[in-house]
Amino acid sequence: MDNTQSLKEFDRAVKALGYDHWKSQVFIAMFDNILGSVREPLLVLDTDLKVVKAYHAFYRTFKVDRENTEGMVIYDLGNRQWDIPKLRELLEDILPENTAFNDFEVEHHFEAIGLKIMHLNARRIYGESQQTRMILLAIEDVTEREYYKRHLEELVDKRTAELIVAKEEAKKGKERAEAALVEIQKLKDQLEAEREYLQEEIKLAYNHENIIGQSDGLNYVLYKVEQIASSDTIVLVLGETGTGKELVARAIHGLSLRKERTLVKVNCSTLPSNLIESELFGHEKGAFTGAHSRHLGRFEVADGTTLFLDEIGELPLELQPKLLRVVQDGEFERLGSSHTIKIDVRIIAATNRNLEEEVRRGRFREDLWYRLNVFPITMPPLRDRLDDIPLLVDFYIKKITKRMGKSIAVIPTSVMHALQQYHWPGNVRELENVLERAVINSSGPKLHLVDELDTPHKDLSTAHKRLETIERDHILQILEQTHWKVSGPKGAAEILGLNRSTLRARMRKLGIHKP
Repeated sequence: MDNTQSLKEFDRAVKALGYDHWKSQVFIAMFDNILGSVREPLLVLDTDLKVVKAYHAFYRTFKVDRENTEGMVIYDLGNRQWDIPKLRELLEDILPENTAFNDFEVEHHFEAIGLKIMHLNARRIYGESQQTRMILLAIEDVTEREYYKRHLEELVDKRTAELIVAKEEAKKGKERAEAALVEIQKLKDQLEAEREYLQEEIKLAYNHENIIGQSDGLNYVLYKVEQIASSDTIVLVLGETGTGKELVARAIHGLSLRKERTLVKVNCSTLPSNLIESELFGHEKGAFTGAHSRHLGRFEVADGTTLFLDEIGELPLELQPKLLRVVQDGEFERLGSSHTIKIDVRIIAATNRNLEEEVRRGRFREDLWYRLNVFPITMPPLRDRLDDIPLLVDFYIKKITKRMGKSIAVIPTSVMHALQQYHWPGNVRELENVLERAVINSSGPKLHLVDELDTPHKDLSTAHKRLETIERDHILQILEQTHWKVSGPKGAAEILGLNRSTLRARMRKLGIHKP
């Protein structure tokens, strides 16, 4: 849950509860429930600007304790370290009834934790008489993001200064000046491209959670992650859809020497074939119809960090030689350019396909396969991680109920047994979808499943079926159940926990056609 959604939910809940109860245990419990999923520090102040309640991230971030916080005027916290002019301006501006919202960005040095760059939001919470009763103050720590942005900007400024000096030198400095100009442009392009990429990433709702489980198969995966993370070796993550291959890639990047930079990713199956080359390698202005400006591809954006190529098996055959060249030599040309670009990128690729079989069928280059298959890691399917299902159920139930404001205290043995008996063709992604539907349809504290989970993997008649046959039967069953509705609400893709393009690709591969 993001800050804006949390503030709105909190505002509505306070109005519904009534101001007379705002200091009660019910209010405090409501505060923890609604705002418990927010990772940023939050404070509730009364109209005298005294702290009524603080979220635990505030204590962790600013190294203060509860005893010296609650009941104190905010300006007096930490030996008056919070007596910040811009904070005063923000709070004194929001108290009058003619304004409802304001925010500031503040740079301040704290004795215990040093320099912090904070984005401050304040919102009035009204009582029954429409008078301000409380103020909700949200603090976002943007120190690392701003530092990195300023670092690149300072580097651009430094190179610009060098260019000015070089131009003033004799003709002998001409080559140096031209090289500096190229470097400045490269840095500016990289800064802009990375900003655009980060803005796209913020909009996505992927999980940041750690990999959950303790089964032998998963422990072996984590062992291999730790084994390879510190090197720059290419890693190929294998596994069925929904097993968490991206989490493995993020774990490798998070333990690597490149972790200070953003992990850049691209899904080869979600991009049209006519755009994927531009997305990967970039293009020059006028390279094709509609190319109105230069565009940096993901390889250039990932220079100096890690690039995650998801669903690499979907990469068109005609683009595979260009990818092979990048993998082998670390160089390529943008579309519409003959200038060779050198990069330093650590590649992690992932696929749910059998690439050896794809090579035999002529749909994947053998030399690229050998280049990618340096250090394979196979993510086990959920049906081989039965010991992890209770842990995953506990994690997702807490996550879903916190987001929905519901409470599930009991998971019946029969429900857990059904979850552990099911073969999970959609793996962890399907499990999360099944649990979310169960929470929505549970009116009390006991979890109630709405999906009818059969147990085909326990049926002796299908024990020797190939995995693809089982998967095909299950997809057909869901499609017939949804009257062949593939996407949209209550469509087959949603029930299976798959991206609609992934489901269509699986249907094509398994020879499934609408009758």
